[in-house]
Amino acid sequence: MNYQGTLIAVKDIEQAKVFYQSFLELDVTVDAGEHVQLTEGIFLQTVDSWADFIHKKETEVVLENNAIELYFETKDMDAFIERLAARKDIEYLHPLLEHSWGQRAIRFYDLDKHIIEVAESIAMVVKRFIDSGMTIEEVAERTGVEPPYIKDILDKL
Repeated sequence: MNYQGTLIAVKDIEQAKVFYQSFLELDVTVDAGEHVQLTEGIFLQTVDSWADFIHKKETEVVLENNAIELYFETKDMDAFIERLAARKDIEYLHPLLEHSWGQRAIRFYDLDKHIIEVAESIAMVVKRFIDSGMTIEEVAERTGVEPPYIKDILDKL
């Protein structure tokens, strides 16, 4: 068995495509009208066709769900935060925060109330800490990542 991705129901597939393409930088790989496949394993399905598939009425499908989220990582958190701030249609779950291990993250809703998390990649966290003058051992202590993994990250940067 192979996991293929996550399907989310959306009210307006055209608006959802624009959001995921232009804002989250995903590409459309298949566009079948009421079903759209994006890179990174995201599938969009119109809520009316999704309701048919699960044998429900469209009015029975509740889109807002705080039990799951779509998780993305970025190499340039500052640039993403600037792009996010420019949007006036975003509802935030919380502002930008820094976890105890140093990774910065923000959570917000997409147009259909699906939770999106965008976090700084751990490689960029390691780079930020090294660039600030921390040693590999100090970075390992702060992030909880083993020194050999940190060295591997640094070798790839």
